[in-house]
This record gives sequence, structure tokens and C-alpha cells, in this order.
Amino acid sequence: MKFPAPLIPAKLVKRYKRFLADVVLPDGSTITAHVANPGAMIGLAEPGSRVWLSKSDSKTRKLPHSWELIEVDFGGGTELVGVNTAHPNPLVGAALAAGAIPELTGYSNIRREVKYGRNSRVDFLLEAPDRPPCYVEIKNVHLMRRTGLAEFPDAKTERGAKHLEELGDMVEAGHRAVMLYLIQIGSAQRFALARDIDPKYGAAFDRAKSRGVEAIAYKCRIECGGIEINAPVPIDG
Repeated sequence: MKFPAPLIPAKLVKRYKRFLADVVLPDGSTITAHVANPGAMIGLAEPGSRVWLSKSDSKTRKLPHSWELIEVDFGGGTELVGVNTAHPNPLVGAALAAGAIPELTGYSNIRREVKYGRNSRVDFLLEAPDRPPCYVEIKNVHLMRRTGLAEFPDAKTERGAKHLEELGDMVEAGHRAVMLYLIQIGSAQRFALARDIDPKYGAAFDRAKSRGVEAIAYKCRIECGGIEINAPVPIDG
């Protein structure tokens, strides 16, 4: 996924009300940017951090700038981390179309946002005439509290637990179900659940696994020019 225009560097003043961030542009002016991220963003909202913004040409947007990346040092040197949670689904969609996720190849039809479960929509439904349909749910990961270890979630998520339950229902109905954790941190070497942050999500994950739901994790390569899925990451526990 290439950014349509060069990103704009800025300095973070503060993030607030979850979806807003004040930043200082190179010319010294302060603007408010949109934050497409409902999570806690632990370790990713330190005032004074260097961030990167995209700018929309839409005349109807109240806030034309969006916060895309932040420079962070998790212990292995400064790196770029993606904070925009709108990107994982398009990234995975492109990877599925290119056959770049081996665990999810062999399906001739890829559908997005398909209704299933209890008034939910699955991110991707993969279909082929010679195998059961595969329900794929995507979760964005950008939490790292220990060098090399990416974690999810960074805040309590009842919705996430509900998705795991519904994926388990699909397996019991004879389908395949996969939870894919997409890590927007290039230095990630492992992935684990942040059970201390949301024990209920951890329990839901364990139940889903016992019912046959598969879990995989992939990390991204993050650059100012764009983001792409890079490599699989082992899941602890």
C-alpha cells in the first residue's frame, strides 16, 4: 500500500478525545489531525514525538490531515510504527489477492464485509468449490511493551471477544475460521496476547482456539512511502 502523496512530518503536542491530535508542522503552525485509532495507543502518544501525516484533498473533511506514522524506540533503535487502524483490511486484501499469505491461499473468491454471526460482518470470506468457506477476522496490532514482542489488545475490547466467539460458531458449523493479527511494527519478532490488559479477551481467545479457530500473525514493513505485509511472526502461547 503506497501513500498517494508524500507524508508530512510534524511534532506531536498531544492526543485527546481518542480521535484528535494537535501537532506542530515544520512551518511552526499548530493544527489538529484526525486519529483513526480508537485504542489506548500505549507508548505511541508521547508529546514531542515525530509523527507523519497524510492530507486529504476532500473539500468535505473537517480535518484534512490524518496521523499515519510515529517514530518510536522500543529498545532496538528508532523505527516507524503505523497507527492508522483503517489500513490493515486493505493491506490484507491486497496480500490475499497476491497470494502472499500462504495459510490463506487456494480460494478462488474473496469477499469483504460479509454478514455473519449475531449482527456482525466478517472482514473477509474466502470461498472455493473444493473446500469449506473460510472466515477471516483482522485485528490491528501496534502495542509493544517489551522489545520484539507485539501484543493485542491495548485496551479492553468486548467487540473483539464477540468476534472470537462468532468465529468459533463458524467452525462448529463446519467452516474454517482464522484470526489474523496484523502488526504495524517492523521490529516485531513474536506476538502474544496482552492478558493483563483484557483478561476476558484472553479467555475468549483460549475458548476459540479450543473450538478450532486458527490464529496467525504477520508483521508489516513500514516506510514513509507506504506499508506492506512483510513476514509471519510466531504466536506465544
